[in-house]
Amino acid sequence: MICEMAKLDSEVTLDCPLCGSLLTIDLNLRRIVSHEEPKRADKRELSDAERILAEEAAQREAAFEQSVSEERTRGDALSKRFEEALRQASKEPVTRPERDFDLD
Repeated sequence: MICEMAKLDSEVTLDCPLCGSLLTIDLNLRRIVSHEEPKRADKRELSDAERILAEEAAQREAAFEQSVSEERTRGDALSKRFEEALRQASKEPVTRPERDFDLD
């Protein structure tokens, strides 16, 4: 329950340029004495909670399904990369690596 206070002569009411709320400032105290948030058009209602939860669950399920399908195809992509690297390695000549103690 919001109590309405009588407005004093030293109080000024302004709109906040950032958030659009209504501020009441007492010039003698040099402080904000009242703050009223603006009415939001996108404010969710409690009666829509079931629908909102169902939509969010569907989004989570879709993200999970996408990650599962990516994980399934990940093995195929890695095996293709391995086969290509193996083909590339078979084309290069086999040489013995030089070690520091072989140079002495």
